[in-house]
Amino acid sequence: MFLKGKTALVTGSTSGIGLAYAKALAAEGAAVMINGFGDPAAIETERAAIAATSGAEALYSPADMTKPDQIAAMVAECAEKLGGPDILISNAGIQHVAPVEDFPLDKWDAILAINLSAAFHAIRAAVPGMKARGWGRIINTASAHSIVASPFKSAYVTAKHGLLGLTKTVALELAQHNVTANCISPGYVWTPLVERQIPDTMAARGMTRDQVMNDVLLVAQPTRQFVTPEQVAATALFLCRDEAAQITGANFSIDGGWTAA
Repeated sequence: MFLKGKTALVTGSTSGIGLAYAKALAAEGAAVMINGFGDPAAIETERAAIAATSGAEALYSPADMTKPDQIAAMVAECAEKLGGPDILISNAGIQHVAPVEDFPLDKWDAILAINLSAAFHAIRAAVPGMKARGWGRIINTASAHSIVASPFKSAYVTAKHGLLGLTKTVALELAQHNVTANCISPGYVWTPLVERQIPDTMAARGMTRDQVMNDVLLVAQPTRQFVTPEQVAATALFLCRDEAAQITGANFSIDGGWTAA
């Protein structure tokens, strides 16, 4: 359990990739604060299971990732009750699919706030403690869309490109403080976020569900397979190891070959 004595804060971690991160970190002994929305009873079940796995404390924060003050308070609560955070994983994300001329302004603002600005606010709050302790791991969940674009996803692609730029900048600033900053960029992972965008894509492209699955989603990935949350989480665990101390400012593609071309 190489993370025993470390604390991790994972945003957007009540389901999908974020929950896989939290479980993987707990399995290596980390105390974990999870965050996100969902059924309170289901969240408590997951929190208790994470604590049991790690043998350390696990907490839940309902902080709204569109609210900078709540993000800062969440990081402060983590520091006060668990210590750290030594590991910060910004994973919260939302999606909306529409032609650019019809893209709702409120959706644009929300996607940039949650997918990009929330990571900035969390990093800003966590970095002073990481510098003081002389150790830290910052991991941002980007996307294949941090490298390439797709139609009808103007806000999401913009946010993910920006997240990669933010990560590189932070990596350079913290390079001499034993704090690394990296992106993980999955292709299509079968999560609630992907499942919820299928109806919008059906409407935007005039396709059936099967056509969206095979001709829009998996067509991008040469393996023709969805990435699993566990595969993404395993990459994050590696980045937390001492062996990864010289990996910073990098973008790890886990996309079945999507961005290889």
